[in-house]
Amino acid sequence: MDADSPPMERSGNDVNDIPNETETTTIPQSSAEDDGASFSDIANSDDDVQIQWLDVPWKTYETNDFPTATSPNTDADADTSNNTYSDPEDFGDFARTSRERCRINAESEDNYDPKDNPHVFYPVCVGEVLNERYRVENKLGHGGFSTVWMAYDLQDETDVALKVMCSGESGDSEISIHDEINRNVQDPSHLVTYLATFLLPGNECDHRVLVLPLRGPSMDFYYRDRIPFSSRMSAAKQLLMALESLHKAGIVHRDLTDRNCMWGMASLRGLTRSAKYKALGRPFKKAIPCRDLWKEGELVNEIEVPSDLRTEDFYLADFGLAMKIDDEPKEGFPPDLHCSPERLHNQDPSFACDMWSYMILFAELYTGFHPFPHLGRGALFGLVNSLGPLPRHWKGLCTDAEDSWYDQDRRPDPEFSLASTIETDLPDADPIEREHARSLMTRMFTFSPEERLTATQLLQDPSFKAILEIYHC
Repeated sequence: MDADSPPMERSGNDVNDIPNETETTTIPQSSAEDDGASFSDIANSDDDVQIQWLDVPWKTYETNDFPTATSPNTDADADTSNNTYSDPEDFGDFARTSRERCRINAESEDNYDPKDNPHVFYPVCVGEVLNERYRVENKLGHGGFSTVWMAYDLQDETDVALKVMCSGESGDSEISIHDEINRNVQDPSHLVTYLATFLLPGNECDHRVLVLPLRGPSMDFYYRDRIPFSSRMSAAKQLLMALESLHKAGIVHRDLTDRNCMWGMASLRGLTRSAKYKALGRPFKKAIPCRDLWKEGELVNEIEVPSDLRTEDFYLADFGLAMKIDDEPKEGFPPDLHCSPERLHNQDPSFACDMWSYMILFAELYTGFHPFPHLGRGALFGLVNSLGPLPRHWKGLCTDAEDSWYDQDRRPDPEFSLASTIETDLPDADPIEREHARSLMTRMFTFSPEERLTATQLLQDPSFKAILEIYHC
């Protein structure tokens, strides 16, 4: 759910991993793609979904949930509802070759090595039952300080998300903010807060786990041409209403990014695990190759939610950096491209910082692109190139900035002005609509935080309302 996902890592070959490196196999995809079945077809079927398993080496699990290199238990009637299960291939497919292993897009294996990282991740295997209650069934995502898994609550018989934090992250401040939201936010319906929490004993440390309601893919998952314009503008309105409710309760989010905003997802309740895999794709994975790993775990491809599972609901999540407005700020920034310019100059977080980040997200939803092309020279250059020089009194507060960016005689590049960007990105839009968008963005993208509209003011702004009305939001 965080925005700082590391790039795909290429691991070295492990001679003990998969013996036949010369075979060619196909990385498994959702079988719904193969036969044209939609999610509604799967959900309405009376029959259990049959999955064609890849022919991969057997692995079994001991009663402590951790994978071992023992021979398979072939008992077809074995109970798979608890910690002991006989057929881990019911929980996905292992990569067989070096090429396939390199195509697994997951967090770096270094996150699990205490020699490389003081804040290590907790190793998880698909099929493992955590806290004697939550059976891990798929991978949702990862960030700089956690992994996120789709799991089945064996007690409540519902699907949930598990955010498993790295060591050294107590999660106390995040839990405190979640509690604050649940107590004081009048309408938390579009804020993703925890349902429960527990600790997992790790290697000389504990790992905090947040149990969250299962939501759909993050905003950055779908390209703009895959989402109708009306849906994107509805999402922008829902997100602003969620932010308004947060600000009215005196809470600054501090990390509004496209990875922390997510669509709703149709309920999977009542589906068998194989039916879920048919809808979402089977987990594709490899063992974590760390030599000194204290328990075995897996690097797993993150699911790709098909468009027919997406709903029109939109949510704000991940309150790891959130704080009460009067509290002492803790360390942490959103990614540069979503960060307000004053925060990039080490000014304290504020509601106005959130509003800048929101307007970046609005622009991305509206045009499909980031509003400030940086041309490979960093986020601040993109701002200067589009909006003009940074305030003189900020000079020296950002180590990555060039002195010329504070030169008050500098002029923005007309090619990258907001008006030009909107016209380029939306050539078919009505001129009146484009003028509403230009007016709105010009007033929000100001280097003076006190001049930006609040969330409440923006919801009532004539240009904002006019754009929403065009798309019947």
